[in-house]
Amino acid sequence: MSNEDQQSRTARRQRRTGVVSSAGGDKTVRVVVNALVKHPKYGKYMRRRTKLAVHDPQNAAHPGDQVEIVPCRRISKHKSWRLVRIVRRGSGEQAPAGEGELK
Repeated sequence: MSNEDQQSRTARRQRRTGVVSSAGGDKTVRVVVNALVKHPKYGKYMRRRTKLAVHDPQNAAHPGDQVEIVPCRRISKHKSWRLVRIVRRGSGEQAPAGEGELK
């Protein structure tokens, strides 16, 4: 397969962006993807949310990060998406207990 064929195949893939909600497992993050969907009968736009399990081999993403993901082969029962890049770092870091409280 030539390089052009491989680039066209990856360009056709569906890319989504979402926010990491949790990074509990090893090499796995949960990403929440928000979408606006038009109601078929009434035409009103509704908010829809999907939680996806995403493969993150370097454990680079943290909660609050905005990431770009693409579908891939099935890795486990629930994981069939792969992390492409971290679009923007979030403020998901929590302060240690006791700091930031009013006295």
